[in-house]
Amino acid sequence: MKQNASLPVAIVGGGPVGLAAAAHLAIRNIPFILFEAGESVVANILSWQHVKVFSPWRYNIDKAAKQLLDASDWIAPDEEALPTGKELYEDYFKPLANLSALKPFIHTNSKVMAIGRKNMDKMKSWDREKWPFVLQVHHKTKGARFYEVKAVIDASGTWNSPNPIGSGGVFAIGEIENNNKILYGIPAVLGKGKERYKNKSVAVVGGGHSAINTIIELNKLKDQYPGTTIHWILRKKNVRDVYGGQEKDALEARGALGILIEQLVNNDRVNVYTPFQVQEIRNHEGQLVLIGHQHDELQALPGIDEIISNTGSRPDFSFLREIRLRVDSSLESSAAIAELIDPNIHSCGTVRPHGEKELRHDDEGFYIVGSKSYGRAPTFLMATGYEQVRSVVAAIDGDMEAARKVELDLPETGVCSSDVGIACCGTEPVAKMENTAACCR
Repeated sequence: MKQNASLPVAIVGGGPVGLAAAAHLAIRNIPFILFEAGESVVANILSWQHVKVFSPWRYNIDKAAKQLLDASDWIAPDEEALPTGKELYEDYFKPLANLSALKPFIHTNSKVMAIGRKNMDKMKSWDREKWPFVLQVHHKTKGARFYEVKAVIDASGTWNSPNPIGSGGVFAIGEIENNNKILYGIPAVLGKGKERYKNKSVAVVGGGHSAINTIIELNKLKDQYPGTTIHWILRKKNVRDVYGGQEKDALEARGALGILIEQLVNNDRVNVYTPFQVQEIRNHEGQLVLIGHQHDELQALPGIDEIISNTGSRPDFSFLREIRLRVDSSLESSAAIAELIDPNIHSCGTVRPHGEKELRHDDEGFYIVGSKSYGRAPTFLMATGYEQVRSVVAAIDGDMEAARKVELDLPETGVCSSDVGIACCGTEPVAKMENTAACCR
């Protein structure tokens, strides 16, 4: 990359890990340009700003970002407090993005459409590494532009690529056609979503803690509007599988979620369908009918007004078609870390530190970091992403000694993940569990 040394580094995604990458590049005086598809940085976090995470502030702030912020008039939050998504944005990400070292190089409303090597398709190998990367970016205000860069850090995450409701990882018949009645994510049921869900028959699909939080919020809405009906669609064989360790859980807050959801089920506040494998979603006179297999028999669940899908997410590689990727075929993670994070093998707490060496791909200078580097595995921790980009940026700077030295300061209770991709292994219990994101699906 020596002949391209004067070119900037491109960062795809202005989420927590993308901003951390920008901070590390700024400290090393490496020019960069960051493209965020949303209207603001951490746009995905703002979509669940009402949710509180389990991890204290000290695990949510990148060290390089803190170094830059400490040199400004930034007031650091209480490192032991538990922030909401909104507080993460207002008290950390927004001030960071507004620093003079970062702000001029951050482009929001800018979607990366394609990345490749200059004048070379994926098949061409001769002197491939000598050519710069070219990004085709569509800006909301000025249309399409091309950018030449010496390296690419893809921190675009997986939030905007949710898994389908349909079983087997494919969209159910009618799922796309009826998407006006489906929300993928964690809605503010008691806020902006109140009018949408009150006194409605709502189906929640998913067996993770996002689904549990959604149901808990819907139950509070049911207290205000008794006409609200809650259906819980699970692929698991037994609903007890999602209750977790409860009183025995090392994280008291996470255990409390399991206790609360069991109480709601036992008190008939939730209609549970398990195992239910959705095959088709039909629209019948303005309401939805979920059709699927339950205990090997075809069943129909009629009269659904709205569906909330909490089925996890997967990486989007569509704009990387001309990049030579090294991706695990099953997890869709960076190939070199697949064996470290495979949920079929590892439980929370077994993912060891990894950096540039494991994250590099066959196109020299191209890296996938953050939750996208984990593919479909649900064990990503934000602090892990911060250490990933520290190592990657060191390598881009030619500091291989720093790149190879990968260390993580993690909560003693283990390495696990939130459904929303935020570090959630804190040691402090949360006072009000009803509106808190949990971890370790």
